[in-house]
Amino acid sequence: MSDAPPIRIVLADDHALVLEGLRALLAAEPDLCVVATATDGERLLEAVHRFKPDVVAMDLQMLYMDGLTCLRHIRTERLPVRVLVISAFGDAATLRAAIEGGADGFALKTDPPDMTLAAIRQVAARHMVFPDAVRRWLRRAPAPDPNALTDREEAVLALVAEGKTNTQIAAALRLSENTVKFHLRNLFAKLGVTNRTEAAAKYHQRS
Repeated sequence: MSDAPPIRIVLADDHALVLEGLRALLAAEPDLCVVATATDGERLLEAVHRFKPDVVAMDLQMLYMDGLTCLRHIRTERLPVRVLVISAFGDAATLRAAIEGGADGFALKTDPPDMTLAAIRQVAARHMVFPDAVRRWLRRAPAPDPNALTDREEAVLALVAEGKTNTQIAAALRLSENTVKFHLRNLFAKLGVTNRTEAAAKYHQRS
C-alpha cells in the first residue's frame, strides 16, 4: 500500500443526485478524499481558497457563477489546483470551451465509474485527460485569440451598451453582481477601455 497522502478533491455540480453519487463513488477509494462539495461556481471558488485541494471535479452548467467562469477565476488567480470537467455534454462547443478555459481534463457523466476515477487520478498526476477526438482537434486548431470575448462577455457587453446597471445585468443573465464585475474587468481589458461608456462605444462600432 502506498504511503502517499490521498488526493484531496472538491466536487461541484448543481444536481444533488450527481453530487452525492460522485461523493459515494470516491468515498470507496482510499487514495481519494473529498474535502468539500459545492453547488455553484461561487461556492466552488470559496472551497478552493479554503481547502486548497489537489483536484477540482466540476460541472460547467451551474447557477450564479457557471463552471467556465469559475475556471477562468481559478486560472486568472493562478490557484495551484488541477481541474477536471465532468459534463453531460460532449459536443464540440462544450469541449472547446473547457479546453480554452484552462481545464486539465474532460470526462462525461455517462462514462463508466472506473473511467471517472482514472481521470481524476491522471489529472492529479499532472496528465492531460481528454477524449481522442479532442486531441485531434487540438492538433488542428489555431491558437485562440487572447483578446476575443467569450459568449458570456459578449452578453454582458450588449447589456452594458443598453445602459443596464450591474444589478440589472446580473438579473438578466442569472449571475451574481461579483461575477458581472469579473466579466466587466475582463472585457474592459480585452477591448482596451477603462469605463462603461467606452465599452458601449466599442460595441456600437462593431455593430
